[in-house]
Amino acid sequence: MNYIKLLNAAFSTFFFDDRLNPTHISLYMALFQEWNSSRFADRFFVNRRELMRVAKIGSKSTYHRCITDLDSWDYLSYFPSNNPYKGSEIKMSIFGTTDEPVAGDYDPILEQVAEQYYPIREPVMYQHHPMNGQVVDPQRPVSGQALVPYINNTKQININKKPKGRQAVLIFFEVKGFPADEGKKFFEHYQANDWKTSDGNQVRDWRALAIHWMEKTELFNEKQKETKKKASHIRDNLRTTKLKDYGQPL
Repeated sequence: MNYIKLLNAAFSTFFFDDRLNPTHISLYMALFQEWNSSRFADRFFVNRRELMRVAKIGSKSTYHRCITDLDSWDYLSYFPSNNPYKGSEIKMSIFGTTDEPVAGDYDPILEQVAEQYYPIREPVMYQHHPMNGQVVDPQRPVSGQALVPYINNTKQININKKPKGRQAVLIFFEVKGFPADEGKKFFEHYQANDWKTSDGNQVRDWRALAIHWMEKTELFNEKQKETKKKASHIRDNLRTTKLKDYGQPL
């Protein structure tokens, strides 16, 4: 595989993806380096502590949120491990010519495709200077309007309709501070309903729906606590707390 061409393809995708923040990109670059070190293996194991150190991420919750986002957005496939002696497994996506990244084995045609749509840009000092002295950018015409590769012109990708699986839901709930059992209830409920809402419409964003589920769960738990508190208060008022001594003379 060509390291530079793959990296150019990834950065071109980053440019048009407004969901990403600097932490997502930092973590992706740390994972990309691990992928490179493994000679671009189909799958490779990673150590969370090492990745956090390289990506300069100080919070476990931030790490889990970002790697879950990258998994949900198809930048990679994340296979978490519950074994502390065995790292989690990662499968990086290879960005091709379709609307969505393709995860899987390397396609030898990819290098030619990447060169066509993501050419390696020369440093400014080596770029051609016309007679007027202005630097010519190969991806920006004379009119000044940037040329957008057609890979990003076809459609706006929406890959959040359904989760990849139950594990992705459980991780999302744990990152938000909710028990995995609650995530299991959410997944099983909507899985049974073919990921449709109560009005029969298809779910547009499962994560937004999960956050709404969490809010309703918190509200329900608060009402339950308030009801128990009132019931306990009533029982306390009904109890006789004063002891009477019937042995004393009248």
